Amino acid sequence: MSGVGGAGPAEAGVPAPAHAHAVVTGSSSGIGAAIAARLLADGWRVSGLDRAPPVLAAPGFVPVALDLADPAAVGSALRTLRGVTALVHAAGFMRVAPLGALAPEAAAAMWALHVAAAAQLADHLAPSLPAGGRIVLIGSRTAAGAAGRSAYAASKAALVGMARSWAIELAPRGITVNVIAPGATDTPMLRDPTRSGVPPRLPPIGRFVSVQEVAALAAFLLSPDAGAITGQQILVCGGASL
Repeated sequence: MSGVGGAGPAEAGVPAPAHAHAVVTGSSSGIGAAIAARLLADGWRVSGLDRAPPVLAAPGFVPVALDLADPAAVGSALRTLRGVTALVHAAGFMRVAPLGALAPEAAAAMWALHVAAAAQLADHLAPSLPAGGRIVLIGSRTAAGAAGRSAYAASKAALVGMARSWAIELAPRGITVNVIAPGATDTPMLRDPTRSGVPPRLPPIGRFVSVQEVAALAAFLLSPDAGAITGQQILVCGGASL
C-alpha cells in the first residue's frame, strides 16, 4: 500500500461535518495513515482499508483488512459500510523501469490498485453519498511524466481524468471530487529499494513534503469550506514543479 510506518502526531484543525464518516484506503502507512490520523483528530469516524495491520488505535477508527486489488474482497467490505460521507483513496505503490525493461505485471498491479480500486470504491459509494459528500484521490506530480516511471505516471494520470469526469457528474448533488498530487514526500516509499534507478530529487524548499502537510490539505478538501473546489488536481510539491 502507501508505504510503511506511522503517520506521526496529528493536530485537529478542521472540525468534522456532522455525522462525518470517511473511508480511507492505505490507512496503515504513509500518506493514508496520516490522513486517517488527521481526520480522527478532527472528529471523523474512519473506516481504514488496508492489507497491512493497522497502526492506528483510536475511538472512531475501524480497520478493515483486505487486498484492494481483489475486487471480490473490496465488494464484500463495501457491503458492510454504512453512513459513508467521504472517500479518500490513498493506497499505492511505485515500480520503476525504463523503456526496454518495462514489466507488464508491475504496470497491471499499479493500475489495479491505483485506478481500478478507486473506480470500484467510487462506483459503490457515490450513489449514496449525501449532499456535501467528498471524494479525494491521492495522485502524484509524476502524472505529468517522469523518466523511468511511465507505468506509474500513467496510472496516476488516469486518476485525474476519472476525478474530473466524476466531478462533473456529482456537482449537481453538492459532492466534490479532487486529486491531491504530492511531489517527493517523506514516506518509506521514498526509500523503497525497487526505485533505486530513479531516486527522488529534493525540491526547492530544501526538504521533502511531509505526510502531515498532505493530510492537512486532504482535511480541508473534505471540509464544508471546500465546497466550491471540484475537479482539480492540486500539487503539493515543495516548488518542484516551478
